[in-house]
Amino acid sequence: MQSEEFSTCSLPGPEQLEAWRAWYGSVFETSSLQLETGFSASNLSWKLDGVVFSRVSAPALSVVRTKGLIRRDPVDHWAITVAKRSETTLEHRGISLKAPAGTPFVVSLGEEMSSARAQDERVQLYLARDSFGSVAAMLEAATATALTTPSGRLLADFMLLLDRNLPNLDAEDVKRLPAAIQGMIVACLAPPATPTADAGPLIRATLMERVRRAVSRNLQSPSLRTETLCRESAMSRSQLYRLLEGEGGVANYIQRRRLSESFSLLCDHANDLPIGRVAELLCFADASTFSRAFRREFGMSPSDVRAAAAHGLAPFPLRNRVGESDSASFSNSLRA
Repeated sequence: MQSEEFSTCSLPGPEQLEAWRAWYGSVFETSSLQLETGFSASNLSWKLDGVVFSRVSAPALSVVRTKGLIRRDPVDHWAITVAKRSETTLEHRGISLKAPAGTPFVVSLGEEMSSARAQDERVQLYLARDSFGSVAAMLEAATATALTTPSGRLLADFMLLLDRNLPNLDAEDVKRLPAAIQGMIVACLAPPATPTADAGPLIRATLMERVRRAVSRNLQSPSLRTETLCRESAMSRSQLYRLLEGEGGVANYIQRRRLSESFSLLCDHANDLPIGRVAELLCFADASTFSRAFRREFGMSPSDVRAAAAHGLAPFPLRNRVGESDSASFSNSLRA
């Protein structure tokens, strides 16, 4: 199976860290934690259907995903990480934890997080939500947790086995692999039978995933409203209201999702749609209404965001100077 590589190793030492930061820049802010000036690092990735498997070797570093990055590039994959030799310190969902070497942990790229670790090699599974919706509740329940159980160690062993064998898989094996990954997630993350009262968080995560997918399918539909979500997520109006109460209500949730999508479109250097057309596509009454809502949400106007993108302030496809990867950025690699 063919892989793609991004590496800073062939660059002059003073340029290595900046190249690494630029490649990851639309998804993460990365900072070196070592005293040396160089930053010799590499990312080797294999792309499957709805899955990216990565092997990353890098010096000590910290990684941050901020609200601003989520707005500009709202990729929301789950990421399962196993560091081979070093402990990882993680802040996610208001939880602080330390994952020992060899222990998997799960984060959601749709939310703020930060992590730090010493020089090490790590393997990672990036799982697209649209491809793994059927196990969303299990992944959500495992998020921001160090999986130190025997089943967690089994998942780590599986990921290390993938790392060793992916280069040698043939086309037929590759086709079956996403289903095998999903099956392993079920085997390792499925909770034991619990009373209904204890299953509340899993039930809520499942319902939120249904709503998220329904909204994603209908972002450009003027008929997206409460009735649509009730029908497509198979829940009652009162259930939906309770579920989205913490999000500010149904209408507010839909509008914020549309505004997030508009931010992403305006940050895309390849997108030349007029701002009024972006507003129309995402079902705002007119450009003025859209601009006011956009400024309230992000603190800047749509034209400000587009201008920033044109000057490289917001993420857009950045050609790799090293020339070792067909993916222009880490974000492009996840979306491929």
